[in-house]
Amino acid sequence: MNCTSLSTDSLSFVCALVRGRSAMELAPDKAYLIESRLAAVAKKNGFANNEELVHGVRGSPRSDLVRHVVEAMTINETSFFRDMHPFEALRKTIIPELRARRSDRRQLNIWSAACSSGQELYSIAMLLREYFPDLLGWELNLLGTDLSREVVYRAQRGRFSQIEVNRGLPAPLLLKYFERAGVHWDIVPEVRRMVRFQELNLIDNWTGMPSMDVVLLRNVLIYFSGETKKRILARVRRLMTPHTVLFLGGAETPSNVDPSLEQVQANNSIFYRLNRSS
Repeated sequence: MNCTSLSTDSLSFVCALVRGRSAMELAPDKAYLIESRLAAVAKKNGFANNEELVHGVRGSPRSDLVRHVVEAMTINETSFFRDMHPFEALRKTIIPELRARRSDRRQLNIWSAACSSGQELYSIAMLLREYFPDLLGWELNLLGTDLSREVVYRAQRGRFSQIEVNRGLPAPLLLKYFERAGVHWDIVPEVRRMVRFQELNLIDNWTGMPSMDVVLLRNVLIYFSGETKKRILARVRRLMTPHTVLFLGGAETPSNVDPSLEQVQANNSIFYRLNRSS
């Protein structure tokens, strides 16, 4: 056995652990990916190999080691203005409509769920500053949440590598909203102050979540079972008003999971709202 390979029993244990703590389904044919991610955790925590790491997790089921293993399995793929069309829909259609509907209370609540290192929410903050400066006088609640403590910390810090700012971020926005910090780029304080990040596991109970105007739950549901998808969408639905917009990933649809959500198309983007019967 090499330094990263796992026995069948240990691999099954890791898959069950991740499923129990995050509801994420790890495919058995992804053993190489699982083992490579575990190898980084093993090295960081002083274990000689993955089997020793799994043995340590079995012996300390409530330790930070368990959290490190689960977080290592989460997918943290993101970029600024990812897929662009949702942001065009926000700029051209959704935000103008919400601005008109919410003019009496002058408040907008936007939630980026499974936000990873924060690029999606920072993109929305920059979009608001660029195209809707009048909304800066409103109460803007821009919330990003993620299961991983490490990526939440990164999002809060607002520091990005050259590779990260090269992915989807227009050069004028880089120069306007970021400051050079050695080999990294820091988002300027006035943008960082617009957003808030916190840990949240989508399968846990959500407390203190207000009604949302926009929910971005993109490229998350594909990792869950049908029953878990149904449960999460039911919770999201309780945060929605008749005018709330829900964005899912391009390969995700609630049609067979939650019939109370209907599809809307605008600006080459697809999103969802509560249907009239709901």
